Amino acid sequence: MQVGINLLCLSGFIDEQHLGQLRRLKELGYDGVEVPVLRGGPEHYAWLGRELDTIGLRRTSTSVIPSIDANPVSSDAAVRKAGIQHLDWALDCAIALGSESVGGPFHAPIGHFTGSGPTPDELRYGAEAHHALAERASTNGIYLSLEHLNRFETYFLNTMAQARTYVHMVDHHAFRIMYDTFHANIEEQNQPRAIAMLGKDMGVLHISENDRGIPGRGHIDFAEIFSAVRGTGYDGWVTLEAFGAGLPELAAATRVWRPLFPDFETLFSESISFIRRGWAEAAP
Repeated sequence: MQVGINLLCLSGFIDEQHLGQLRRLKELGYDGVEVPVLRGGPEHYAWLGRELDTIGLRRTSTSVIPSIDANPVSSDAAVRKAGIQHLDWALDCAIALGSESVGGPFHAPIGHFTGSGPTPDELRYGAEAHHALAERASTNGIYLSLEHLNRFETYFLNTMAQARTYVHMVDHHAFRIMYDTFHANIEEQNQPRAIAMLGKDMGVLHISENDRGIPGRGHIDFAEIFSAVRGTGYDGWVTLEAFGAGLPELAAATRVWRPLFPDFETLFSESISFIRRGWAEAAP
């Protein structure tokens, strides 16, 4: 198992001003970081990859669909094309970064709704786009970890039952699902059962408390989650996701308007201790 942290707690764009905090993460024992790829280009992420190599941190990345004008599941062919181009850009940045996985809700725009669930055509368009992206990712030693979101953020992918069906539709060995405990806390009646349903198709495990603050301070039963995940044989990235005082890139969708942890040092140190202890105590 490798412990990571989603850097959206710091910023939507990681640059020179964040290097000191990245070094602190290494000192605390984090194995790697999950880098938001929301803007910029491959040259910037190649630079960041070199900096992370120097610090000694491995990395994954996370991306989103930025707008309805670049939506890979749109009924409009021109919009779908723009969406596929956006996915290719995100993968180009991940390759330059040296990312091991591309995660996040790169299926449909966050906060955009159609008034119903995904149509058969939308599912087909998405599966075709993600199969092609997974093929290209695989040739570069990367796998995809598509993230489900709760029903208040997307209509496209909410539950592990939907995720299992979608994995079969995409039908590629480099396509997996990012399981997020915050979203599952809303959508699943029983998280251990949902984890068992996903099984070997988990690509990244997001550890996110019910308020998106420091894990262990809320009401999610992480002991049963760790036990369920270990029961599947999963031994990959276990990545903290906590949000700060609302990032402009995501605030409209996630509704995070207030600080959810007292300071970064508390978030970083308390969270890694909680994750490592919980994982060890859940040993089969």
